[in-house]
Amino acid sequence: MSSAKKIRVDLALIAGMVQPRARVLDVGCADGQLVEHLIRAKQCDARGIEIDMDEVQRAIAHGLPVMQGDADTELVTYPDHAFDYVILSRTLQAVEQPREVLRQMLRISTHAIVSFPNFGHWSLRLQLLTRGRMPMTAGWNRMWYETPNIHPCTIKDFFALCDMDGYVVQDWLAADEEGRRTPWRRAPSLANLFGEQGLFLLRKA
Repeated sequence: MSSAKKIRVDLALIAGMVQPRARVLDVGCADGQLVEHLIRAKQCDARGIEIDMDEVQRAIAHGLPVMQGDADTELVTYPDHAFDYVILSRTLQAVEQPREVLRQMLRISTHAIVSFPNFGHWSLRLQLLTRGRMPMTAGWNRMWYETPNIHPCTIKDFFALCDMDGYVVQDWLAADEEGRRTPWRRAPSLANLFGEQGLFLLRKA
């Protein structure tokens, strides 16, 4: 990977929540694009885990500290407070135990950064209402029997989960499918209707 390569917009939003020189673990890091950016642009001690071995090999081929691992099983192997940030980008809906994954993230780090596609977006609601079938969009682009998204949720669902489990939402925003900010920063109900994905910075209470 070239250091000049522009990272995805949604990953740039995540990187903006990370302080320079922080210790970072990116869970579900794919080919390590965010890991590389954090190392080079913010001088972070960043590393990643990724379940897809082909993506892991691509990251390793570019000299990035990425290893194969599963979010549902790997996080328990890290000691308490090992990181300043643990990142889970567009992966929460695909893990088997999202509450436990979040608990582990905030056990091994001070902050958790979580992004996920918002199943409450108006276009998904409209498709369900008019067609009566599971919706398809650019983000939800596989048939229900093929999708890795086993725990879809909405932005309002995630706020409720944070409240139930005692996590403080330090910052949040709604974004469109490409990761560009949408103007619903302080209106969760509007964000739930119009935001295609949510991005949250969490800490323990």
